Order: sequence, then C-alpha cells, then structure tokens
Amino acid sequence: MERPSKKPKKPDSFFSKDFLLQHIADIIAFYKVRALDPSGGFFQSFRIDGTKFNEDFRQIVSSARMVINFMLAGKLLKDPELLKIGKHGLEYLEKVHYVPEKQSYAFTVEKHKPKDMVEQAYGYAFVLAAHAAARTAGVTDSNAEVARVFDMLERKFWLPEKGAYLDTISAEGVVDNSYRGQNSNMHMCEALIAAFEATGDVRYLDRAEVLAETFASTLAAKGGGFVWEHYTVDFEIDWDYNKNDPSNIYRPWGFQPGHQIEWAKNLLNIHRHRPKFWMVNRAKELFDGAWTLSWDPVFGGLVYGFGPDRTWCDEEKYFWVQGESIATASLLYEATKDPIYVEKFVCLWQYCWEHWVDHEHGGWLCFKMSRDNKRMNDEKAIAGGKCDYHTLVSCVEALRPFVS
Repeated sequence: MERPSKKPKKPDSFFSKDFLLQHIADIIAFYKVRALDPSGGFFQSFRIDGTKFNEDFRQIVSSARMVINFMLAGKLLKDPELLKIGKHGLEYLEKVHYVPEKQSYAFTVEKHKPKDMVEQAYGYAFVLAAHAAARTAGVTDSNAEVARVFDMLERKFWLPEKGAYLDTISAEGVVDNSYRGQNSNMHMCEALIAAFEATGDVRYLDRAEVLAETFASTLAAKGGGFVWEHYTVDFEIDWDYNKNDPSNIYRPWGFQPGHQIEWAKNLLNIHRHRPKFWMVNRAKELFDGAWTLSWDPVFGGLVYGFGPDRTWCDEEKYFWVQGESIATASLLYEATKDPIYVEKFVCLWQYCWEHWVDHEHGGWLCFKMSRDNKRMNDEKAIAGGKCDYHTLVSCVEALRPFVS
C-alpha cells in the first residue's frame, strides 16, 4: 500500500521537549476534529484519511484511552477545548459503559447500549487511568472517583494472597479460574502509578510496587528473566496457552518485547517516587534484553514476539511496541544518564518517522505492519486496538527528563 506522500523535514533533534510537544499536538489534532460523537462518547474507528467506519461500536479500552489522550494533551498544550472533549468521553464511560444495576462496566457498547458485560480487569485498568488523567488535568476537583474505581477493583479482581489481579468475570458474575495473565496486571500497575501521581494517595503506589515485585521479579524469575504472558490459576507459567496464536491482540503466545519494556517503564516510574536500585537494574535488564532479541537489523524496528528459545515467533511490527520503547528509552536515560538510551531513543524515532508517522493527516498510520514495514490495510484507529494512546502517552512519558 502506498504511504501518504507529504513528509516534513526531519526534526533537528528528536530528543527535545519542543519536538515531543509538537508531536503530541500533531497526534491529538487528528482526533480533535473527528472523534467526538455529539450523541455520546467517541467514534473509535477511522481510516488513514479520517473516514469513520463501524461508527456505532464502542469498546471500553478505546473509550477510556481516548479520555486519557484528551486530558493529558489538553493539560500539556493548555487547550481547554481538548479538556472539554475529554470530559465528554468521561461522562460516557460513567453514563453508558457503567451499568448501575450490575455495578459493572460494559466491555462493549453498540448504539449507546451495553452489549458485552463480561468484566475484564484489562478494561477496568484504563477506567482507573482515565479518572486519574481527569484529576491530573484538573477536570475533576476531587479524588473520589479514582478511589471509587480502585475500591471496585479491590472487591472484584484483587487476589491478596497472589499479589496480583485476576483477569475475567463472566456477565453472570462468575470468576474465570482457568486463566491468569500479566497483561492486565501490567496496565493496572501503570494506572495505579497514574492514580498516585494524580491524588498523592500512597495506597496506589503501594499496590503498584506489589505488582512490580510479583511480575517483574518473582514471576520473571520463573521465565528465565523475562515476564511470560500466561499463567495458571496458581500463577505457574502456562507455556502452552495460545501456543498457535502468537499474534493475539490481548493474549499472544510468547514473550512480548513490548511488555518487557512496559514493565521497565513501570519500574522506573515507581523508582522516581521510591528510589530502589533493583528497580533501575531490572528495568535495564528488561529493556536491554528485549531490544537485543527483537531489534530487526535488516528492516528496523522491534518485532512482536519471541519464544522461550529466544527466536522470533512473530516478526511483524506493531505501533505500540515502538511507541512504548521510545518512552522507556527516555526514562532510562533519566534514571541512568547513560547516553546509549538517547541513542536508542533517536534510533527508534528515525525508524518511526520514516515508517509509522502519518505526516499528512496526523497520528500514526496503522496498528501493525509486515516485517519489511508494509501496511496491511488502511485502518488508522480500531475500537479496542488503536487510538494513538500508546504513541501520545509515550511522548508524555518521554517528556519526564525535560521537566524533572
């Protein structure tokens, strides 16, 4: 597929506050003029040129992530209109996704009616993060909603004896005891850090630290140093879960380089508030190890997955893996002052500027590409899959060294 032809001059410096702020502005500009649905919530699926599709369908992950995007961009860019759009989306989360009689959030909504009522901790993590973003942006003036969602997570998902959250509860309220996973816990850790930074309440940081110790230390040791994706109900590694599905969007088989790097990011963000040497050391091990095993020396970029034998099991390139790695490289430089991480940050940006950034319409082009960086379709945003959350928030994270 052909790429948009307009490409501006490459920035003089990718590792700069001005560049990152401008890129945040460029991403959110695509969504600012077309995402808001006047009848409620956000349109979530767009083609590269901005044409909407699947207009009636909403998924809670995108509903919440788009709130986060508008809140954080509005605060950083000092744009009250973005904050207003973010508030519009937050109201939809609470008035449409949330079903009071069930005291739960619908995973999917169609034509503004709750559809899939299976409760996913993965989705709830972003509801918590959305309320934290609203508090950070000053759109809400109390910590009450952050606390309410956290308390709901305590009742529904928290497993104190395991130091982790369970994953799924059926629409009938039955806990799925066939599966435990790291992905929902990783995003829960991220959301808890955001909740602490928004409110100052240390119980959120306490819980984030427990999750980091459980997954990035204890369970990673069982995986030979990396965090495996899937576990039994007793949190023993399940090496066979989804073995024939290494490209699954939420539960892929294999080690995910992007998830090793996201755990590194979480460790560094906890370390900022509670300095502990092991967290920086572990973050370096996860980032450096994932980079070494997944960087493509021929076509550039980081591949999607590698197996227990440390060979690639999915060589495709996903937008979020590149975005999260940009953020973590910046945070590693902040924590270590080692210039190798600026080099990797710039290396990734040069690759993404060439292959991923939509220089004509704004945002990043698509969800994934082939190993040789060819698009597979013209879908820029997909409900539940991509709304440029990873790319925008990674720029927000990458700004930390410039404001600390």
